[in-house]
Amino acid sequence: MTRRLALATLVVADYDEAIAWYTGKLGFHLIEDIDQGSKRWVMVGPTDGSAAALLLARASTDEQRSRVGNQTGGRVGFFLNTDDFHRDHAAMTARGVEFLEAPREESYATVAVFRDLYGNTWDLLEPKR
Repeated sequence: MTRRLALATLVVADYDEAIAWYTGKLGFHLIEDIDQGSKRWVMVGPTDGSAAALLLARASTDEQRSRVGNQTGGRVGFFLNTDDFHRDHAAMTARGVEFLEAPREESYATVAVFRDLYGNTWDLLEPKR
């Protein structure tokens, strides 16, 4: 049996602003945007959809709205791997992505933490080979 993690939900305040940020700032692709009446099925990802992607889910209750930007209680919740840390760090910085620290070398990767438009924290990392 072949299995892989395909999709993770990210609760957002607004579909269109989230699409604009993830495609414009991170360079993700809009994989799907399907109107389902009261909600949309919106998937974005760093590739054509062959790897894990994010389902952007607009918060629809007060409890969900309270989680926007803090889905992991302040911990880094998302990890964006790259094959060229310095290229992507420079491009993301130029597009206005807020990094919370300078790049650092760890035993496992070159890494720096950044914040998305809602405040969720991410690691940009280039794993050591």
